[in-house]
Amino acid sequence: MMALAPLLKSALRPALDYALPPRCPGCGGIVGEDHAFCLDCWGGMEFLGDPCCARCGISFPHDMGQDAACGACLADPPAWDSARAVLAYGDVARTVALRLKYGRRTGLARLIARQMLRHAGPAGEGDPPLIVPVPLHRWRLWHRGFNQSALIADHLGSLTGWPVDRHGLRRVRRTQPLRGMNPAQRARAVRGAFALAPGHGFAGRRVLLIDDVHTSGATAAACARMLKRGGATNVRLVCWARALPDRDATLSRGPD
Repeated sequence: MMALAPLLKSALRPALDYALPPRCPGCGGIVGEDHAFCLDCWGGMEFLGDPCCARCGISFPHDMGQDAACGACLADPPAWDSARAVLAYGDVARTVALRLKYGRRTGLARLIARQMLRHAGPAGEGDPPLIVPVPLHRWRLWHRGFNQSALIADHLGSLTGWPVDRHGLRRVRRTQPLRGMNPAQRARAVRGAFALAPGHGFAGRRVLLIDDVHTSGATAAACARMLKRGGATNVRLVCWARALPDRDATLSRGPD
């Protein structure tokens, strides 16, 4: 019976595509396959990657050499060891993030995880990295029904085979919405919001910290500091989209 499932799915695919054709995650237009963007949306997406700052991931105009850091990170090193984002925050990136978080399009978590793969880094020697999502407070989790970062983390774990820890890092204080705050206000808002669970397993581990949108970095920094306090040897932040510092960073991120 198990062997028949792929054959049945393949046989029914044309009928399903006719009745429910694949849609672009960015604009909703019909596309050729699931989780594919249309040409217009694809052309409007600014993918991020090398050459970039080794610490924060901000793009460099040219290759500055291995482990080169930008001036901001040299002056004030971030709490994490490195940070990477799939996209610069823009119309398409925002639409996908909001459809996942508030539109309950949970299937988009797999699309995001697949795009994150190139930033996950190698498994390295010894234990593989531990994938940890930025946690939600229990009341927000109850209201929304899911943690979008945890969904992405689960899919990334399935794609890499690396372990996922949803419970070692906890959000113990509900914070007010960060939208509209400046970086200093955001940092104050998340101070004391995170804690380590009893019996956590971060000591001596490398951690891949997963978030959906990176704005000022206050939330991720608070998480990274707590993970380091728990003994994590390296914290690498990977997110779907990030605001670039030379652009308008007033984002419709929501209350996380």
